[in-house]
Amino acid sequence: MTLTAPATPAPPPSPPLKPLPVPGRGPSVRRAWRKASPYAYIAPFFTLFAAFGVFPLIYTAYVSLYRVELQTPGDMEWRGLGNYAALLGDEFFWTALRNTFTIGVLSTVPQLVMALGLAHLLNYRMRGRTFLRTAILLPYATSVAAATLVFAQLFGRDFGLINYVLGVVGVGPVDWQTGTVASQIAVSTVVVWRWTGYNALIYLAGMQSIPDELYEAAAMDGASRWRQFLHVTLPGLRPTIVFTVIVSTIGATQLFGEPLLLEGSISGGISHQYHTLGLYMYEQGWGFFHLGRAAAIAWVMFLLIVVVVGVNALIARRRSRKEAGR
Repeated sequence: MTLTAPATPAPPPSPPLKPLPVPGRGPSVRRAWRKASPYAYIAPFFTLFAAFGVFPLIYTAYVSLYRVELQTPGDMEWRGLGNYAALLGDEFFWTALRNTFTIGVLSTVPQLVMALGLAHLLNYRMRGRTFLRTAILLPYATSVAAATLVFAQLFGRDFGLINYVLGVVGVGPVDWQTGTVASQIAVSTVVVWRWTGYNALIYLAGMQSIPDELYEAAAMDGASRWRQFLHVTLPGLRPTIVFTVIVSTIGATQLFGEPLLLEGSISGGISHQYHTLGLYMYEQGWGFFHLGRAAAIAWVMFLLIVVVVGVNALIARRRSRKEAGR
């Protein structure tokens, strides 16, 4: 017979330690901090946005109502809407507006079409896909000045590579910096080269978010890759396409570096054939020293961007409503 000692009961668990009260931080202070902390986290962004975004916009609108010269910025003469009326009566403003529209179309449409095709190719599994995705982004990382100066040499009239290739196929030399259509094509080519890869990666990200089940169902129904692209890829990319159209339109409205460096003139060519709104604003402000008129041009560009973005958003909303009603 073996005797065993009775099991000793386990000691009761010790109560959790309570944190020591911090002087000056009662429940009301913690509750107030919990409510105010989200605003404190986002306050730096809105502070910088107000300082470098909202304030310059409002101050530009204020300056556009005065006659202000660069030599004497302290002497401001009230003009009201006189600067805007002078713009409407200036033929160079309408030339710049027309050139901005044509160059925007010549650069935006081919750019987005090519970006969509490149993204569709890169979406398939192929060797070196990662390298190709990185390579198409290199033009976007290139400096505007460096890219434009290289293309200015390529589009040279006498010794340019483009005219040399045209001469090989039997086409005469083209004066890319004097002709209206030719010079606008040259400027648009620089824009297309720089931004196609950037938009292609945006489209590629949108394509990868489309479920694979849709492609599998389309393939089981006998749809070819072209029909899959038309009926699966494009509808799935509609919000992304609207976004790229809006961003490209804004960039085309603000086009400045490419036309400035193509020939090195702020007048946009001999006959202002590629004189954009950005160049026109720079010419008025820093060429003719009319800061008030330059501010008015900046606000006209801002209003044009707002109108274009609003029209694009309205068209996209109507299309989505029609599709939802089907």
